[in-house]
Amino acid sequence: MREINKIVMDNVLKYKNFIATVKYSEEDAAFIGKIEGIQSVVSFEGQSVEELKSAFMEAAESYLDFCHRKGITDMQKSYTGVFNVRIDANLHRRAAIMAKNQGTTLNAFVKKAIERNLEYV
Repeated sequence: MREINKIVMDNVLKYKNFIATVKYSEEDAAFIGKIEGIQSVVSFEGQSVEELKSAFMEAAESYLDFCHRKGITDMQKSYTGVFNVRIDANLHRRAAIMAKNQGTTLNAFVKKAIERNLEYV
């Protein structure tokens, strides 16, 4: 039987316009969360799912209050629109060929694929 040394649970929480990633820390016996996509680093924790959800809402509200007090109106992290994607070489080749067959660039092909996958989000 294979021994599992560390259990990691990934999950996502949503509250208002905030999204947080969650991991379970076996060492701390707690769920640790971090609000993603904002200008600051905001983390929270809880020993149960209910504690975690409550801590997330409290952290988000505290961040909103902080931004309001400081006059910060653009709370979201800014993105340049440029990023590198690392994929298997065969997948890269197949995408490049498909883009060429469609008469478009690889960049436009990937952009369209991302848009199509985010259509219902």
